[in-house]
Amino acid sequence: MSDDLTVIYNDTCPICAREVRGYKRMTRAQDLDIAYRGLSEGELDRFGLTRRDAARRFHVMKDGEVHDGVAAFALVWERIPRLRWLARAVRLPVVRPVAEALYDHVAAPALFALHRRRERLGKAVRRG
Repeated sequence: MSDDLTVIYNDTCPICAREVRGYKRMTRAQDLDIAYRGLSEGELDRFGLTRRDAARRFHVMKDGEVHDGVAAFALVWERIPRLRWLARAVRLPVVRPVAEALYDHVAAPALFALHRRRERLGKAVRRG
Protein backbone atom coordinates (compact mmCIF):
# COMPACT_ATOMS: atom_id res chain seq x y z
CA MET A 1 0.00 0.00 0.00
CA SER A 2 1.32 3.42 -0.96
CA ASP A 3 1.68 6.31 1.45
CA ASP A 4 1.39 8.93 -1.30
CA LEU A 5 -0.92 11.81 -0.53
CA THR A 6 -1.95 14.50 -3.01
CA VAL A 7 -3.84 17.57 -1.87
CA ILE A 8 -6.16 19.04 -4.52
CA TYR A 9 -7.30 22.53 -3.61
CA ASN A 10 -8.56 25.85 -4.95
CA ASP A 11 -5.35 27.84 -5.33
CA THR A 12 -7.30 30.85 -6.63
CA CYS A 13 -9.08 31.26 -3.28
CA PRO A 14 -7.01 33.50 -0.96
CA ILE A 15 -8.29 31.73 2.17
CA CYS A 16 -7.73 28.23 0.77
CA ALA A 17 -4.30 29.16 -0.59
CA ARG A 18 -3.23 30.60 2.77
CA GLU A 19 -4.32 27.42 4.56
CA VAL A 20 -2.44 25.20 2.11
CA ARG A 21 0.67 27.43 2.23
CA GLY A 22 0.80 26.63 5.95
CA TYR A 23 0.55 22.90 5.20
CA LYS A 24 3.29 23.22 2.57
CA ARG A 25 5.55 25.01 5.03
CA MET A 26 5.05 22.29 7.65
CA THR A 27 5.45 19.58 4.99
CA ARG A 28 8.81 20.98 3.87
CA ALA A 29 10.03 21.51 7.43
CA GLN A 30 9.26 17.87 8.29
CA ASP A 31 10.32 16.47 4.88
CA LEU A 32 6.90 14.82 4.49
CA ASP A 33 5.71 13.14 1.31
CA ILE A 34 2.67 15.23 0.42
CA ALA A 35 2.09 16.62 -3.08
CA TYR A 36 -0.06 19.67 -3.79
CA ARG A 37 -2.12 20.31 -6.92
CA GLY A 38 -3.97 23.60 -7.34
CA LEU A 39 -7.02 23.76 -9.56
CA SER A 40 -5.29 26.36 -11.76
CA GLU A 41 -2.64 23.76 -12.63
CA GLY A 42 -5.16 21.69 -14.59
CA GLU A 43 -4.98 17.91 -15.08
CA LEU A 44 -7.78 17.43 -12.55
CA ASP A 45 -9.40 14.75 -14.69
CA ARG A 46 -6.67 12.32 -13.63
CA PHE A 47 -8.17 12.61 -10.14
CA GLY A 48 -11.72 12.26 -11.51
CA LEU A 49 -12.45 15.91 -10.66
CA THR A 50 -13.65 18.93 -12.58
CA ARG A 51 -12.56 22.52 -11.94
CA ARG A 52 -15.92 23.06 -10.26
CA ASP A 53 -15.37 20.04 -7.97
CA ALA A 54 -11.92 21.32 -6.97
CA ALA A 55 -13.25 24.83 -6.37
CA ARG A 56 -16.20 23.60 -4.34
CA ARG A 57 -14.43 21.33 -1.81
CA PHE A 58 -11.01 20.35 -0.43
CA HIS A 59 -9.85 16.99 -1.83
CA VAL A 60 -7.07 14.52 -1.10
CA MET A 61 -6.03 11.53 -3.19
CA LYS A 62 -4.68 8.65 -1.09
CA ASP A 63 -3.96 5.17 -2.39
CA GLY A 64 -5.89 5.89 -5.58
CA GLU A 65 -9.02 7.02 -3.74
CA VAL A 66 -10.31 10.60 -3.59
CA HIS A 67 -11.47 11.89 -0.20
CA ASP A 68 -13.11 15.26 0.35
CA GLY A 69 -14.23 17.62 3.07
CA VAL A 70 -13.41 16.90 6.71
CA ALA A 71 -12.10 13.41 5.88
CA ALA A 72 -9.60 14.95 3.45
CA PHE A 73 -8.42 17.51 5.99
CA ALA A 74 -7.97 14.73 8.57
CA LEU A 75 -5.76 12.76 6.16
CA VAL A 76 -3.48 15.78 5.80
CA TRP A 77 -3.51 16.63 9.49
CA GLU A 78 -2.56 13.09 10.53
CA ARG A 79 0.62 13.37 8.40
CA ILE A 80 1.78 16.64 9.96
CA PRO A 81 3.05 16.07 13.51
CA ARG A 82 1.89 19.50 14.75
CA LEU A 83 -1.65 18.83 13.50
CA ARG A 84 -2.01 15.15 14.30
CA TRP A 85 -4.06 15.95 17.41
CA LEU A 86 -6.56 17.78 15.20
CA ALA A 87 -7.02 14.69 12.99
CA ARG A 88 -7.72 12.59 16.07
CA ALA A 89 -10.11 15.18 17.49
CA VAL A 90 -12.13 15.61 14.30
CA ARG A 91 -12.56 11.84 14.01
CA LEU A 92 -14.16 11.51 17.44
CA PRO A 93 -17.78 10.31 17.14
CA VAL A 94 -19.06 13.40 18.95
CA VAL A 95 -16.99 15.88 16.92
CA ARG A 96 -17.09 14.41 13.40
CA PRO A 97 -20.77 15.05 12.57
CA VAL A 98 -20.52 18.62 13.84
CA ALA A 99 -17.31 19.27 11.89
CA GLU A 100 -18.81 17.74 8.74
CA ALA A 101 -22.00 19.77 9.07
CA LEU A 102 -20.05 23.00 9.56
CA TYR A 103 -17.80 22.28 6.57
CA ASP A 104 -20.57 20.96 4.30
CA HIS A 105 -23.19 23.60 5.08
CA VAL A 106 -21.20 26.67 6.10
CA ALA A 107 -17.50 26.77 5.18
CA ALA A 108 -17.49 25.02 1.78
CA PRO A 109 -20.57 26.84 0.38
CA ALA A 110 -19.31 30.22 1.63
CA LEU A 111 -15.84 29.73 0.12
CA PHE A 112 -17.34 28.50 -3.17
CA ALA A 113 -19.64 31.54 -3.31
CA LEU A 114 -16.61 33.80 -2.80
CA HIS A 115 -14.78 31.89 -5.54
CA ARG A 116 -17.65 32.36 -7.98
CA ARG A 117 -17.84 36.07 -7.13
CA ARG A 118 -14.08 36.48 -7.64
CA GLU A 119 -14.36 34.70 -11.01
CA ARG A 120 -17.19 37.00 -12.11
CA LEU A 121 -15.08 40.00 -11.13
CA GLY A 122 -12.00 38.57 -12.84
CA LYS A 123 -10.07 38.27 -9.58
CA ALA A 124 -9.58 34.50 -9.44
CA VAL A 125 -5.81 34.28 -9.72
CA ARG A 126 -3.45 31.62 -8.48
CA ARG A 127 -2.27 32.34 -4.94
CA GLY A 128 -0.13 29.41 -3.90
